[in-house]
Amino acid sequence: VYDSARLLGAADPRWMLGALFFTCLTWLSAACVRQGALPERLPAGLLIASQFAAGAANHALPASLGAHAVTLRFLRGRGIPLARATASLALYSLVRPIAKTAVLLGFVVASPELLRLGELVPDGRTLAMVTGGASLGLVTTVVLVTTVPPLRRPVQAVVRTAVTDARLLHTRPARVLALWGGAAAAPGLQASVIWCVGAARGLSLGWAEVTFAFLAASPAFAVSYTHSTLPTIYSEWFSVGPVP
Repeated sequence: VYDSARLLGAADPRWMLGALFFTCLTWLSAACVRQGALPERLPAGLLIASQFAAGAANHALPASLGAHAVTLRFLRGRGIPLARATASLALYSLVRPIAKTAVLLGFVVASPELLRLGELVPDGRTLAMVTGGASLGLVTTVVLVTTVPPLRRPVQAVVRTAVTDARLLHTRPARVLALWGGAAAAPGLQASVIWCVGAARGLSLGWAEVTFAFLAASPAFAVSYTHSTLPTIYSEWFSVGPVP
């Protein structure tokens, strides 16, 4: 921490202000996606403030569990039914990695010279471990939901509400723009923060290179990010507090 603070203290303040600017925009993009995932209209100022708080909570809890918990409390405080609030979290978690993958594919098509398959594709053993871990997590989730009645009821309610709300939201152009536009903008904004901090320290990489590297490194995170929704739903339905 000391070394990092010392390095940032010696960084170019103009680039650091740029990093702060893009950081603020990430809260705005997250608020857009949250609003796009919900039929009810939320107060813009409070919604953006809730995403600032959600980002702060993420520093204490893993895999975006803190952000989901804070957002769920905020939605419940605004009178949103529990099933609809948790369904919006599920839709948010689904749209983010899909939009990020679409942006990554766009980078590959627009700038194929950035793609170095020999350096990015993992070896066979690493790929098998990642695939096995993701498959195990998916199978475990399905088995728990189908065999444990206390889990089946809330998950079924959330799935039904999510399907209904997704159909409704995609009939409203403003919600579609907020949902998918915000999700597509988020990785570019996050990568811009990294790029500005790197430029402040004299890193010579361009924005496109940093953004592509960030996008290429994100799929593994997306798996844990999506799986963080179920513990949040369980915690709220049964009021047991955060689930490890």
